Amino acid sequence: MSDNTLRDHFSAMARNSAWSNHRLLGACAGLTDAEFAQERISFFPSLQMTLNHNLIVDHIYLADMAGVGRKNISLVGDIPFPKLADLRAAQEAFDADLIAFCDSLSAPDLDRIVMIEWHDGQVSQEPIRLVLSHLFVHQIHHRGQAHAMLAGTKVSPPQLDEFFLNYDSPRRKGEPFAT
Repeated sequence: MSDNTLRDHFSAMARNSAWSNHRLLGACAGLTDAEFAQERISFFPSLQMTLNHNLIVDHIYLADMAGVGRKNISLVGDIPFPKLADLRAAQEAFDADLIAFCDSLSAPDLDRIVMIEWHDGQVSQEPIRLVLSHLFVHQIHHRGQAHAMLAGTKVSPPQLDEFFLNYDSPRRKGEPFAT
């Protein structure tokens, strides 16, 4: 992020999101499908539901920003990917799309207004820069919940905050998106 543009920041955040998802879902791979789906205490009652929710919302906001429409999202139900392996593949594909979207943005794109229809029927007009900011906060919020739930399993939760600082680069060496 040498020229410090807002677009570069969002591109870095998209890579951080992909890296965090890679680490978190990689840790979840140490669970059985039953353990992944097991009821736990959190906002959503399982790792499975929490991480599926994150992916669903990711798709919704990207569809809004890209102008393709939410109805074109082919995810069905609250848990479109009950098995971790399928969720992981779908999340990796989405993360690649989000990185490409952020990398393609120009400065004027960040101020482009998109229409968002909310679950209560209200519609708001939002600039892409705010939608992206919200998307990344939403992801971090729910990954934190999943991280806490993972702490109650046989699998140790991974570090998710060693991405941006030069000091952290040895800790993420060789990992995807960790340049």
